[in-house]
Amino acid sequence: MTASTASPPTVAIIGGGPAGLMAAEVLALAGVKVELYDAMPSVGRKFLLAGVGGMNITHSEAKPAFVARYGQRQAEVAQLLGDFDADALRTWIHGLGIDTFVGSSGRVFPTDMKAAPLLRAWLKRLREHGVTLHTRQRWLGWHADGALRIAAPAGEHRVKADACLLALGGGSWARLGSDGAWVTLLQQRGVQIAPLQASNCGFDVTAWSPFLRDKFAGAPLKNVSLALPGAAPRLGEFVLTASGIEGSLVYALSAPIREQIKRHGGAIVHLDLLPQTPLAKLQAALSKPRGAQSLAKHLHRQAGIEGVKAALLRELATTEQFNDPAQLATAIKALPISLVKPRPLDEAISSAGGVPFEQLDRHLMLKRLPGTFCAGEMLDWEAPTGGYLLTACFASGRVAAQGILDWLKH
Repeated sequence: MTASTASPPTVAIIGGGPAGLMAAEVLALAGVKVELYDAMPSVGRKFLLAGVGGMNITHSEAKPAFVARYGQRQAEVAQLLGDFDADALRTWIHGLGIDTFVGSSGRVFPTDMKAAPLLRAWLKRLREHGVTLHTRQRWLGWHADGALRIAAPAGEHRVKADACLLALGGGSWARLGSDGAWVTLLQQRGVQIAPLQASNCGFDVTAWSPFLRDKFAGAPLKNVSLALPGAAPRLGEFVLTASGIEGSLVYALSAPIREQIKRHGGAIVHLDLLPQTPLAKLQAALSKPRGAQSLAKHLHRQAGIEGVKAALLRELATTEQFNDPAQLATAIKALPISLVKPRPLDEAISSAGGVPFEQLDRHLMLKRLPGTFCAGEMLDWEAPTGGYLLTACFASGRVAAQGILDWLKH
Protein backbone atom coordinates (compact mmCIF):
# COMPACT_ATOMS: atom_id res chain seq x y z
CA MET A 1 0.00 0.00 0.00
CA THR A 2 1.36 3.47 -0.83
CA ALA A 3 0.23 7.01 -0.28
CA SER A 4 -0.87 7.23 -3.93
CA THR A 5 -3.51 4.49 -3.72
CA ALA A 6 -7.18 5.15 -3.04
CA SER A 7 -6.93 3.69 0.45
CA PRO A 8 -5.32 5.87 3.12
CA PRO A 9 -1.72 5.14 4.07
CA THR A 10 -1.04 3.17 7.24
CA VAL A 11 1.34 4.28 9.98
CA ALA A 12 2.45 1.99 12.80
CA ILE A 13 3.21 3.70 16.11
CA ILE A 14 5.18 1.71 18.66
CA GLY A 15 4.54 3.05 22.15
CA GLY A 16 1.43 4.46 23.78
CA GLY A 17 2.87 7.25 25.89
CA PRO A 18 2.33 11.01 25.39
CA ALA A 19 4.57 11.24 22.29
CA GLY A 20 3.01 8.24 20.54
CA LEU A 21 -0.56 9.25 21.36
CA MET A 22 0.01 12.84 20.24
CA ALA A 23 1.46 11.65 16.94
CA ALA A 24 -1.52 9.32 16.52
CA GLU A 25 -3.90 12.26 16.92
CA VAL A 26 -2.12 14.43 14.35
CA LEU A 27 -1.94 11.59 11.83
CA ALA A 28 -5.54 10.47 12.33
CA LEU A 29 -6.85 14.01 11.88
CA ALA A 30 -4.93 14.12 8.59
CA GLY A 31 -6.76 11.02 7.34
CA VAL A 32 -4.00 8.48 7.96
CA LYS A 33 -4.85 5.00 9.23
CA VAL A 34 -3.07 4.68 12.58
CA GLU A 35 -2.26 1.35 14.24
CA LEU A 36 -0.69 1.87 17.66
CA TYR A 37 1.07 -0.97 19.50
CA ASP A 38 1.99 -1.00 23.19
CA ALA A 39 3.55 -3.79 25.22
CA MET A 40 1.55 -3.03 28.35
CA PRO A 41 -2.07 -4.06 29.08
CA SER A 42 -3.16 -0.44 28.57
CA VAL A 43 -1.63 2.72 27.13
CA GLY A 44 -0.39 5.72 29.09
CA ARG A 45 0.78 3.72 32.12
CA LYS A 46 3.75 5.95 32.98
CA PHE A 47 1.65 9.04 32.25
CA LEU A 48 -0.90 7.89 34.82
CA LEU A 49 1.70 7.06 37.45
CA ALA A 50 3.36 10.44 36.92
CA GLY A 51 0.00 11.98 37.80
CA VAL A 52 -0.23 10.30 41.20
CA GLY A 53 -0.20 13.11 43.74
CA GLY A 54 -0.95 15.78 41.11
CA MET A 55 -0.69 15.81 37.32
CA ASN A 56 1.96 18.44 36.56
CA ILE A 57 1.34 18.81 32.84
CA THR A 58 3.61 21.78 31.97
CA HIS A 59 5.05 25.00 33.39
CA SER A 60 4.08 28.67 33.05
CA GLU A 61 7.68 29.89 33.01
CA ALA A 62 8.62 32.46 30.34
CA LYS A 63 9.76 30.80 27.13
CA PRO A 64 13.50 31.69 27.28
CA ALA A 65 13.80 30.30 30.81
CA PHE A 66 11.58 27.35 29.89
CA VAL A 67 13.80 26.36 26.96
CA ALA A 68 16.95 26.74 29.07
CA ARG A 69 15.71 23.86 31.26
CA TYR A 70 16.74 21.43 28.52
CA GLY A 71 20.44 22.05 29.11
CA GLN A 72 22.81 20.89 26.39
CA ARG A 73 19.92 20.06 24.04
CA GLN A 74 17.98 23.28 24.47
CA ALA A 75 18.57 24.35 20.86
CA GLU A 76 17.11 21.10 19.51
CA VAL A 77 14.20 21.05 21.95
CA ALA A 78 13.43 24.69 21.13
CA GLN A 79 12.83 23.55 17.56
CA LEU A 80 10.39 20.91 18.80
CA LEU A 81 8.56 23.50 20.87
CA GLY A 82 8.35 25.94 17.97
CA ASP A 83 4.73 25.15 17.09
CA PHE A 84 3.60 23.46 20.29
CA ASP A 85 4.89 25.11 23.44
CA ALA A 86 3.49 25.19 26.97
CA ASP A 87 0.71 27.64 26.03
CA ALA A 88 -0.31 25.52 23.05
CA LEU A 89 -0.34 22.44 25.25
CA ARG A 90 -2.71 24.11 27.71
CA THR A 91 -4.99 25.15 24.87
CA TRP A 92 -4.99 21.57 23.58
CA ILE A 93 -5.90 20.25 27.04
CA HIS A 94 -8.76 22.73 27.29
CA GLY A 95 -10.00 21.35 23.97
CA LEU A 96 -10.42 17.99 25.69
CA GLY A 97 -12.75 19.62 28.22
CA ILE A 98 -10.09 19.70 30.96
CA ASP A 99 -9.46 23.02 32.72
CA THR A 100 -6.02 23.91 34.06
CA PHE A 101 -4.56 26.24 36.67
CA VAL A 102 -1.13 27.58 37.56
CA GLY A 103 0.14 26.60 41.00
CA SER A 104 2.18 28.79 43.33
CA SER A 105 5.42 27.34 41.92
CA GLY A 106 4.43 28.16 38.33
CA ARG A 107 3.63 24.54 37.53
CA VAL A 108 0.48 23.88 35.52
CA PHE A 109 -2.06 21.26 36.62
CA PRO A 110 -5.47 20.03 35.51
CA THR A 111 -8.07 21.57 37.81
CA ASP A 112 -8.85 18.21 39.43
CA MET A 113 -5.09 17.41 39.64
CA LYS A 114 -5.68 14.00 38.02
CA ALA A 115 -4.24 12.36 34.92
CA ALA A 116 -6.95 9.74 34.39
CA PRO A 117 -9.78 12.06 33.21
CA LEU A 118 -7.43 13.70 30.71
CA LEU A 119 -6.27 10.34 29.36
CA ARG A 120 -9.84 9.02 29.11
CA ALA A 121 -10.99 12.07 27.15
CA TRP A 122 -7.96 11.80 24.89
CA LEU A 123 -8.40 8.11 24.14
CA LYS A 124 -12.08 8.72 23.37
CA ARG A 125 -11.07 11.35 20.82
CA LEU A 126 -8.46 9.04 19.27
CA ARG A 127 -10.92 6.17 18.89
CA GLU A 128 -13.52 8.50 17.36
CA HIS A 129 -10.94 9.42 14.72
CA GLY A 130 -10.19 5.80 13.91
CA VAL A 131 -6.97 5.16 15.84
CA THR A 132 -6.66 1.44 16.64
CA LEU A 133 -4.92 0.61 19.91
CA HIS A 134 -3.24 -2.80 20.20
CA THR A 135 -2.15 -3.62 23.76
CA ARG A 136 0.07 -6.44 25.00
CA GLN A 137 1.91 -6.17 21.68
CA ARG A 138 5.69 -5.93 22.00
CA TRP A 139 7.87 -4.75 19.12
CA LEU A 140 10.76 -7.14 18.40
CA GLY A 141 12.44 -5.39 15.47
CA TRP A 142 12.20 -5.93 11.73
CA HIS A 143 11.98 -8.77 9.25
CA ALA A 144 14.38 -8.76 6.31
CA ASP A 145 11.71 -7.19 4.07
CA GLY A 146 11.15 -4.30 6.49
CA ALA A 147 7.96 -5.62 8.09
CA LEU A 148 7.69 -5.06 11.83
CA ARG A 149 7.93 -8.04 14.18
CA ILE A 150 5.25 -7.84 16.86
CA ALA A 151 4.89 -10.33 19.70
CA ALA A 152 1.30 -10.76 20.89
CA PRO A 153 -0.35 -13.16 23.37
CA ALA A 154 -1.41 -15.35 20.42
CA GLY A 155 2.11 -15.39 18.97
CA GLU A 156 4.37 -13.27 16.79
CA HIS A 157 2.94 -11.55 13.72
CA ARG A 158 4.07 -9.20 10.95
CA VAL A 159 2.98 -5.60 10.48
CA LYS A 160 3.47 -3.77 7.20
CA ALA A 161 3.11 0.00 7.24
CA ASP A 162 3.98 2.95 5.03
CA ALA A 163 5.85 4.58 7.90
CA CYS A 164 6.66 3.80 11.51
CA LEU A 165 7.06 5.94 14.60
CA LEU A 166 9.06 4.63 17.54
CA ALA A 167 7.95 6.27 20.80
CA LEU A 168 9.22 3.70 23.29
CA GLY A 169 10.31 5.90 26.16
CA GLY A 170 13.66 5.87 27.88
CA GLY A 171 15.06 3.33 30.31
CA SER A 172 13.40 4.19 33.60
CA TRP A 173 10.37 2.51 35.18
CA ALA A 174 10.72 -0.73 33.24
CA ARG A 175 7.65 -2.17 34.95
CA LEU A 176 5.59 0.41 33.04
CA GLY A 177 7.13 -0.45 29.68
CA SER A 178 10.10 1.92 29.41
CA ASP A 179 12.80 -0.74 29.60
CA GLY A 180 15.23 0.49 26.93
CA ALA A 181 15.07 -2.82 25.05
CA TRP A 182 14.89 -0.85 21.80
CA VAL A 183 18.52 0.27 22.15
CA THR A 184 19.96 -3.03 20.89
CA LEU A 185 17.41 -3.24 18.04
CA LEU A 186 18.44 0.16 16.68
CA GLN A 187 22.15 -0.46 17.21
CA GLN A 188 21.82 -3.62 15.13
CA ARG A 189 20.61 -1.37 12.29
CA GLY A 190 23.61 0.91 12.59
CA VAL A 191 21.96 3.68 14.62
CA GLN A 192 24.31 5.19 17.19
CA ILE A 193 22.78 5.50 20.66
CA ALA A 194 23.98 7.66 23.54
CA PRO A 195 24.07 5.40 26.64
CA LEU A 196 20.95 5.63 28.77
CA GLN A 197 21.61 7.21 32.17
CA ALA A 198 19.53 8.02 35.22
CA SER A 199 18.04 11.51 35.25
CA ASN A 200 15.85 13.15 37.89
CA CYS A 201 17.24 10.61 40.30
CA GLY A 202 18.56 10.26 43.82
CA PHE A 203 22.21 9.81 44.77
CA ASP A 204 24.11 7.68 47.25
CA VAL A 205 26.68 8.76 49.82
CA THR A 206 29.43 6.41 50.96
CA ALA A 207 27.39 5.56 54.06
CA TRP A 208 25.29 7.33 56.66
CA SER A 209 25.84 6.47 60.30
CA PRO A 210 23.45 3.80 61.64
CA PHE A 211 21.79 6.44 63.85
CA LEU A 212 21.05 8.82 60.95
CA ARG A 213 19.98 6.02 58.63
CA ASP A 214 17.74 4.22 61.10
CA LYS A 215 16.07 7.26 62.64
CA PHE A 216 15.83 9.75 59.78
CA ALA A 217 15.65 7.82 56.49
CA GLY A 218 12.56 9.18 54.73
CA ALA A 219 12.60 12.50 56.60
CA PRO A 220 12.16 15.64 54.44
CA LEU A 221 14.47 18.64 54.65
CA LYS A 222 12.31 21.65 53.82
CA ASN A 223 13.19 25.27 53.07
CA VAL A 224 16.80 24.50 52.26
CA SER A 225 19.09 25.11 49.30
CA LEU A 226 21.64 23.00 47.46
CA ALA A 227 24.50 24.13 45.27
CA LEU A 228 27.38 22.65 43.34
CA PRO A 229 30.66 24.53 43.78
CA GLY A 230 30.69 27.65 41.65
CA ALA A 231 26.97 27.46 40.83
CA ALA A 232 24.05 29.42 42.20
CA PRO A 233 22.10 27.67 44.97
CA ARG A 234 18.61 26.33 44.32
CA LEU A 235 15.87 26.54 46.92
CA GLY A 236 13.47 23.71 47.66
CA GLU A 237 13.27 20.50 49.60
CA PHE A 238 14.57 16.96 49.44
CA VAL A 239 14.44 13.72 51.39
CA LEU A 240 17.08 11.87 53.33
CA THR A 241 17.19 8.20 52.27
CA ALA A 242 18.83 5.16 53.79
CA SER A 243 21.63 5.45 51.25
CA GLY A 244 21.76 9.16 50.38
CA ILE A 245 19.42 11.90 49.17
CA GLU A 246 16.55 12.25 46.70
CA GLY A 247 13.59 14.52 45.97
CA SER A 248 12.70 17.52 43.82
CA LEU A 249 15.66 19.70 44.80
CA VAL A 250 18.10 16.86 44.10
CA TYR A 251 16.37 16.02 40.80
CA ALA A 252 16.81 19.62 39.63
CA LEU A 253 20.57 19.21 39.98
CA SER A 254 20.80 15.58 38.88
CA ALA A 255 22.36 16.23 35.47
CA PRO A 256 25.35 18.30 36.70
CA ILE A 257 25.79 16.04 39.75
CA ARG A 258 25.83 12.97 37.50
CA GLU A 259 28.37 14.55 35.16
CA GLN A 260 30.61 15.58 38.08
CA ILE A 261 30.59 12.00 39.35
CA LYS A 262 31.45 10.69 35.87
CA ARG A 263 34.38 13.08 35.53
CA HIS A 264 35.78 13.01 39.06
CA GLY A 265 34.43 9.86 40.70
CA GLY A 266 32.28 11.86 43.10
CA ALA A 267 30.52 15.17 43.60
CA ILE A 268 30.09 17.52 46.54
CA VAL A 269 26.93 19.56 46.98
CA HIS A 270 26.71 22.26 49.62
CA LEU A 271 23.57 22.31 51.73
CA ASP A 272 22.33 25.53 53.28
CA LEU A 273 20.04 24.56 56.16
CA LEU A 274 18.88 28.17 56.64
CA PRO A 275 18.96 29.90 53.23
CA GLN A 276 16.78 32.79 54.42
CA THR A 277 19.17 33.67 57.27
CA PRO A 278 22.32 35.70 56.44
CA LEU A 279 25.59 34.25 57.71
CA ALA A 280 26.41 37.27 59.91
CA LYS A 281 23.01 37.15 61.60
CA LEU A 282 23.39 33.41 62.23
CA GLN A 283 26.90 33.87 63.65
CA ALA A 284 25.63 36.55 66.02
CA ALA A 285 22.76 34.34 67.18
CA LEU A 286 24.95 31.32 67.85
CA SER A 287 27.56 33.44 69.64
CA LYS A 288 25.08 34.38 72.37
CA PRO A 289 25.86 32.77 75.73
CA ARG A 290 23.99 29.51 76.19
CA GLY A 291 24.64 29.07 79.87
CA ALA A 292 23.57 25.67 81.08
CA GLN A 293 21.67 24.91 77.86
CA SER A 294 22.87 22.02 75.74
CA LEU A 295 24.19 22.86 72.31
CA ALA A 296 21.18 21.08 70.79
CA LYS A 297 18.77 23.34 72.70
CA HIS A 298 20.88 26.38 71.83
CA LEU A 299 20.71 25.51 68.11
CA HIS A 300 16.98 25.02 68.36
CA ARG A 301 16.37 28.25 70.27
CA GLN A 302 18.68 30.53 68.31
CA ALA A 303 18.45 29.06 64.80
CA GLY A 304 15.45 26.72 64.70
CA ILE A 305 17.74 23.80 63.90
CA GLU A 306 16.15 20.55 65.12
CA GLY A 307 15.08 17.08 63.98
CA VAL A 308 16.60 15.86 60.73
CA LYS A 309 18.42 19.15 60.16
CA ALA A 310 20.15 18.88 63.53
CA ALA A 311 20.96 15.21 62.92
CA LEU A 312 22.48 15.92 59.50
CA LEU A 313 24.48 18.80 60.92
CA ARG A 314 25.82 16.50 63.63
CA GLU A 315 26.61 13.89 60.97
CA LEU A 316 28.60 16.16 58.68
CA ALA A 317 30.09 18.99 60.74
CA THR A 318 33.41 18.51 62.53
CA THR A 319 34.05 18.69 66.26
CA GLU A 320 36.10 21.84 65.68
CA GLN A 321 33.13 23.48 63.96
CA PHE A 322 30.79 22.57 66.80
CA ASN A 323 33.22 24.17 69.29
CA ASP A 324 33.26 27.52 67.47
CA PRO A 325 29.97 29.40 66.89
CA ALA A 326 31.36 31.23 63.85
CA GLN A 327 32.53 28.00 62.21
CA LEU A 328 29.28 26.26 63.12
CA ALA A 329 27.29 29.02 61.44
CA THR A 330 29.45 28.62 58.34
CA ALA A 331 28.80 24.88 58.36
CA ILE A 332 25.05 25.43 58.63
CA LYS A 333 25.21 27.68 55.56
CA ALA A 334 27.38 25.34 53.50
CA LEU A 335 27.28 21.77 54.75
CA PRO A 336 29.16 19.52 52.29
CA ILE A 337 27.45 16.29 51.21
CA SER A 338 29.71 13.92 49.27
CA LEU A 339 27.81 11.93 46.64
CA VAL A 340 29.38 8.85 45.06
CA LYS A 341 26.87 7.48 42.54
CA PRO A 342 23.38 7.96 41.14
CA ARG A 343 20.64 5.54 42.05
CA PRO A 344 19.93 2.79 39.46
CA LEU A 345 18.35 3.83 36.16
CA ASP A 346 15.15 1.91 36.80
CA GLU A 347 14.53 3.98 39.95
CA ALA A 348 14.92 7.29 38.10
CA ILE A 349 11.96 9.42 37.08
CA SER A 350 13.42 9.77 33.60
CA SER A 351 16.54 8.95 31.62
CA ALA A 352 19.17 10.86 29.70
CA GLY A 353 20.76 9.50 26.55
CA GLY A 354 19.01 7.77 23.68
CA VAL A 355 18.83 8.55 19.98
CA PRO A 356 21.03 11.60 19.29
CA PHE A 357 19.50 14.36 17.19
CA GLU A 358 22.47 13.95 14.87
CA GLN A 359 21.06 10.55 13.87
CA LEU A 360 17.77 12.20 12.81
CA ASP A 361 16.69 14.68 10.20
CA ARG A 362 14.74 17.79 11.18
CA HIS A 363 11.49 15.79 10.97
CA LEU A 364 12.85 13.24 13.52
CA MET A 365 13.31 10.54 10.86
CA LEU A 366 16.26 8.20 11.32
CA LYS A 367 18.78 8.94 8.60
CA ARG A 368 19.79 5.28 8.39
CA LEU A 369 16.20 4.01 8.33
CA PRO A 370 14.07 6.10 5.96
CA GLY A 371 10.41 6.01 6.94
CA THR A 372 11.19 5.29 10.60
CA PHE A 373 10.78 8.19 13.02
CA CYS A 374 11.51 8.63 16.73
CA ALA A 375 9.89 10.80 19.41
CA GLY A 376 9.58 11.28 23.14
CA GLU A 377 11.97 10.27 25.86
CA MET A 378 13.89 7.87 23.65
CA LEU A 379 15.52 10.95 22.10
CA ASP A 380 18.79 12.14 23.64
CA TRP A 381 17.61 15.03 25.82
CA GLU A 382 16.71 15.52 29.45
CA ALA A 383 14.91 18.04 31.61
CA PRO A 384 14.01 18.51 35.26
CA THR A 385 10.61 17.68 36.64
CA GLY A 386 8.05 20.46 36.61
CA GLY A 387 6.19 19.72 33.37
CA TYR A 388 9.21 20.11 31.09
CA LEU A 389 9.50 16.39 30.36
CA LEU A 390 5.87 16.00 29.30
CA THR A 391 5.81 19.19 27.25
CA ALA A 392 8.76 18.12 25.10
CA CYS A 393 7.33 14.61 24.70
CA PHE A 394 4.03 16.01 23.41
CA ALA A 395 5.81 18.45 21.11
CA SER A 396 8.16 15.80 19.69
CA GLY A 397 5.19 13.58 18.86
CA ARG A 398 3.65 16.38 16.82
CA VAL A 399 6.90 17.14 15.01
CA ALA A 400 7.38 13.46 14.12
CA ALA A 401 3.78 13.19 12.92
CA GLN A 402 4.20 16.20 10.64
CA GLY A 403 7.41 14.63 9.37
CA ILE A 404 5.55 11.40 8.62
CA LEU A 405 2.88 13.31 6.70
CA ASP A 406 5.59 14.98 4.59
CA TRP A 407 7.24 11.60 4.03
CA LEU A 408 3.97 10.04 2.87
CA LYS A 409 3.40 12.86 0.39
CA HIS A 410 6.77 12.38 -1.24
